[in-house]
Amino acid sequence: MAGGGDIQWCFSQVKGTVEEDVTEDGDSWEYADIISTVEFNQDGELLATGDKGGRVVIFKREPESKQSMPRRGEYNVYSTFQSHEPEFDYLKSLEIEEKINKIRWLPRQNAAYSLLSTNDKTVKLWKITERDKRPDGFNLKDDEGRIKDPNAITQLRVPFFKPTELIVEASPRRVYANAHTYHINSISLNSDHETFLSGDDLRINLWHLEITDQSFNIVDIKPANMEELTEVITAAEFHPSMCNVFVYSSSKGTIRLCDMRQRALCDQHSKMFEEPEDPSNRSFFSEIISSISDVKFSHSGRYLISRDYLSVKVWDLQMDSRPIETYQVHEYLRSKLCSLYENDCIFDKFECAWNGTDTQIMTGSYNNFFRMFDRNTKRDLTLEASRENTKPKCILKPRRVCTGGKRKKDEISVDSLDFNKKILHTAWHPTENIIAVAATNNLYIFQDKDKV
Repeated sequence: MAGGGDIQWCFSQVKGTVEEDVTEDGDSWEYADIISTVEFNQDGELLATGDKGGRVVIFKREPESKQSMPRRGEYNVYSTFQSHEPEFDYLKSLEIEEKINKIRWLPRQNAAYSLLSTNDKTVKLWKITERDKRPDGFNLKDDEGRIKDPNAITQLRVPFFKPTELIVEASPRRVYANAHTYHINSISLNSDHETFLSGDDLRINLWHLEITDQSFNIVDIKPANMEELTEVITAAEFHPSMCNVFVYSSSKGTIRLCDMRQRALCDQHSKMFEEPEDPSNRSFFSEIISSISDVKFSHSGRYLISRDYLSVKVWDLQMDSRPIETYQVHEYLRSKLCSLYENDCIFDKFECAWNGTDTQIMTGSYNNFFRMFDRNTKRDLTLEASRENTKPKCILKPRRVCTGGKRKKDEISVDSLDFNKKILHTAWHPTENIIAVAATNNLYIFQDKDKV
């Protein structure tokens, strides 16, 4: 896999409706189409998206695109199903929206695929199976399925399977409910492939995949008096290979690493990763922008990345005193924090992603921009997910933001950025340079030009 500075990203596909101006006001029918999570499976053959309407859409890589030389990353719709429905909590008089917060794939064990999806309150395990044959030639039923008159049966037939058109079915296998008082923001499968965690604002629970009526509370930061609440959990994830280790991040900008071998309730962390605040950057907004919106282990398990409002930080698990790398995502917005606070954009939760070799990091920004950082060359790149660049094999031109002075030809002024267009959710293929970028209700797929 090439380094980020060497990659020329080009357009591959875009999925979704053409309407450009879909807002998050919730009044339009398009609101349900806004993508809320994106996730490749373990081998990258499937790509799942969840939306605010509670639907899961699975795209499958076309065999021709994989076998062609050079290889192409082309995905088409494989299955669509309604994962969650809107509900109402009568005890609290609260609506529980159907929006899919997270999707996590399980390793494939047989011909079927399995994934976990969650809304604010309930996690579900789905099984996706293919059927291209149906039984035929019954003795006691006719072709329409009606029971035959036993007296009319004169010979014994041997039933057989008849080829039919491929049908992909999604069926709920388990429902993990009634364990979260607050909104679920994270689910993560353990490396033992038997357990997973679900995290909300104040608690993290451990589940066994086979048991739906019982979970173990492994983190609880809820104070006895809610007026003393100073932070909430924002993200949680298991280590990719050590089944006893997980991390969770907080709204105070800290990441806590916990070891389940030490105690059943991990209220005492093993390590805490926190960067001392720079007094020169102290402002009214410091606490808000330091809140971590996403945390991800590297594939090797050696590093962590965390995303706060303005930056991405890389942490070495062996050193908790400060990050080993810090990448500014949109530092030019520091002067705009007041207006971003007024329009609530300062509370947006951006995700981040590693490439397959842990040498590159991707995360989103505003104006449908997304950022790439190469850890080896220290080069960074700003690209745009736009329908203007949707010609096949069209190479994405780097974008630059002008913060003041004379604006150059290819630059865009910071005052011209559209804060309604934001890239919150991204995913990177586990082994190839193929990326999926969710821009409101559109899913863009880009890939390395050398592979096209």
